[in-house]
Amino acid sequence: MDDKKFNLLEEPWVCVMQENGEVKELSLIDALIHAHQYRRLSGELPTQDVAVLRLLLAVLQTVVYRYDADGNEDELVETEDAYERWEEIWNEGKLPEKPIREYLAKWKECFYLYDSNRPFYQVPKAASGTECKAAKLNGEISESSNKLRLFSNRAGKEKKFLSDSEAARWLLYLNGYDDTSAKPKQKGLPSPGTGWLGKLGLIYADGSNLFETLMLNLVVVNISDKECWDSPKPVWEAETVKSAERTEIVVPSNQAELLTVQSRRILLKKEVQGVSGYYVLGGDFFPKEAAYMEQMTVWKKYEPKGNAVPYYQPRRHLPEKQMWRDFSNLVMSDQENRTPGVLRWVAWLKDKKMIDKKNIICFKTASVQYGDKDFFVKDVLGDYLEFHTELLTANGKILVRIIREEIEKCEKAANIVNHLTEDLKKAAGDCSGEKTQYGKEEYFYQIDIPFRRWLKELDPIGESDSEYYENIRNDWRVQAYRIAEKLGMNYVEQAGDKAFVGREIQEKKDGVERKVYYSSSSAFNIFKVSLKKCFEQ
Repeated sequence: MDDKKFNLLEEPWVCVMQENGEVKELSLIDALIHAHQYRRLSGELPTQDVAVLRLLLAVLQTVVYRYDADGNEDELVETEDAYERWEEIWNEGKLPEKPIREYLAKWKECFYLYDSNRPFYQVPKAASGTECKAAKLNGEISESSNKLRLFSNRAGKEKKFLSDSEAARWLLYLNGYDDTSAKPKQKGLPSPGTGWLGKLGLIYADGSNLFETLMLNLVVVNISDKECWDSPKPVWEAETVKSAERTEIVVPSNQAELLTVQSRRILLKKEVQGVSGYYVLGGDFFPKEAAYMEQMTVWKKYEPKGNAVPYYQPRRHLPEKQMWRDFSNLVMSDQENRTPGVLRWVAWLKDKKMIDKKNIICFKTASVQYGDKDFFVKDVLGDYLEFHTELLTANGKILVRIIREEIEKCEKAANIVNHLTEDLKKAAGDCSGEKTQYGKEEYFYQIDIPFRRWLKELDPIGESDSEYYENIRNDWRVQAYRIAEKLGMNYVEQAGDKAFVGREIQEKKDGVERKVYYSSSSAFNIFKVSLKKCFEQ
């Protein structure tokens, strides 16, 4: 009896957004060869879309490395050939249909979602692992038996069962972002941590359509040494299915293997009504320190004790920090920063004039915020940033420096606003000493859209005179100052009569006890002087 069902190459399951905004499900093959006809991936969550994107990229990496655009087998070895092949596809405006179909036809048997021997992205022996219900597999609600959501967008049968297409998408998400709650079958095994994507400060380029998104994230060479990656080895090409749990491996040396790394051993529970849940064990993991093969993450520098060499490892996104506040870390590579690989790749494409000189590009983040010890998912984070690609090249160095300086001033201004709120609390009689950050957070919220708009309008092309740079700097400072000033005035008004009258407070500073008089008027005067000094320097 043939137990193979739901082949991902033929059945619709990849959610894409059409130009009219409607969402449609496509097979994996159709999503690739018709990518130029759709705006973007449009699944249930941005993190799910990233997991699907990486699968599509793994297929594309393998096809581009194995075949030329005409479908002839021609393994890439030389970097110049890789560049030419990428550029040929980019200029065509769509992915090459013949090699994609020919390659995937060879591996069709490995893409069945249900198969007693080798189900896609699953391990039959995982049936001995932790059992979870559909409500936990579904990242939209992500419920465990110990944590139920008070308000859920699914109920009844929809909550207990997932369709085959939904299960396929959440399977990819689970493999990449699973928390650490699953228990090991064997004792004494190491902890693999979250799924690989959950460890990253994930960032990717977002094109004007799905084709561009795929191509801009298709890093066909190692930008660090300008060499081709090792020959692609996606997981479906492995001779056997790995079933051993919590297995430490070396960092993959090719992109297709990294993009399909099996962070979990999973087996879906298929019933007549649909997928009712899954079984899970820890899967493959590798040290995240210096894992530079990963192209879709921001990095954090670590200084080991002693004479050990400093290294970088992926840095997760902070939920309270907007993406633009990290701008210099994203675009500048120096002794303190390591630029994400995908940004370095886009910069290289720009420098070689392989993408439009006037192009404004959008980079997006998509990540998960976990609870205590990564034991459960708290929230899904996402952000975006649009700017001229020329800022990534040598032509944009002056503007990048200006942007960095203005972001630093905004940080100082935010602290000044927050200091005002603390002084107003004291003036009103709150001497608890409890520090808050709501003034700082509110300022960043107020300047968020104006800063994004200002950044998007900055164009270094043909504008090299000092007057231009001075004007754009002043334009932003006027906005930033006025927003801070207005916010400060609002806080003073809200502080009320008690703060206006003020009070004397005994304080200890630098080991010396002293009496300090706080009032809303004196606090505002200090605020104005500090703010003016901040933006005049």
